[in-house]
Amino acid sequence: MDRAADDVTEPITVFLLDDHEIVRRGLIDLLESHDGFRVVGEAGTAAEALRRIPTLAPQVALLDARLPDGSGIDVCREVRVSSPGTRCLILTSYDDDEALFAAVMAGASGYLLKQIRGPSLTEAVEHVAAGHSLIDPALVERLLERIRRREGAAEAEQGRDARPGHHPRRDGRSGPWAGPDSLTDREQEILDLIAEGLTNRQIGARLHLAEKTVKNYVSGLLAKLGFERRTQAAVYGAQHGGEPVDGHGHR
Repeated sequence: MDRAADDVTEPITVFLLDDHEIVRRGLIDLLESHDGFRVVGEAGTAAEALRRIPTLAPQVALLDARLPDGSGIDVCREVRVSSPGTRCLILTSYDDDEALFAAVMAGASGYLLKQIRGPSLTEAVEHVAAGHSLIDPALVERLLERIRRREGAAEAEQGRDARPGHHPRRDGRSGPWAGPDSLTDREQEILDLIAEGLTNRQIGARLHLAEKTVKNYVSGLLAKLGFERRTQAAVYGAQHGGEPVDGHGHR
């Protein structure tokens, strides 16, 4: 009975992206030493991975953060659009807050240091394949707050503008802030896609809009929300996405 149950259990399919063959060989040996994993493909460059992953449709893609022709974060962003069923784990040798934040914005399910031990890595792959995230939302908020403080330090020292018609902005700067209720349906839709990690080009393709039109929408919604950077809007959208919008653009 137990044997039969084991036979019908499908292994987790994994794709590996790393420019060092010895690293790929080690990961393959580690994963395939367990019955619960099957490596369905590998690549040494971002371009090769982007060609192969949509065809192979693995459940999990292990992506090296730094590559000769790009980054695993860029690959993750593209994969989340072309193969939404594939969940991405970023592997890196560097503990970098900015890279972690970029990985989150690209839609990665986890960000792991290569120093991770074998059992922890296999557990991470299983966790992500089951649809869970390894990224703590509180950590993302702390990173966003750190970016806000750094960007708004000079302006914050001058104090917020208290003139009539001006309201505190979410980035700590002074100036008008119309607030989220002023977003139109289209702006809210674009904000949700920014939160998914899509680029202007990808948003344009999704909504059948010109890239320049999307850029104008993004500029407008950033101004309304009082943000200076796209990453700030992405985190805000991820935290507040999915709320209903009525015909007047109000949630």
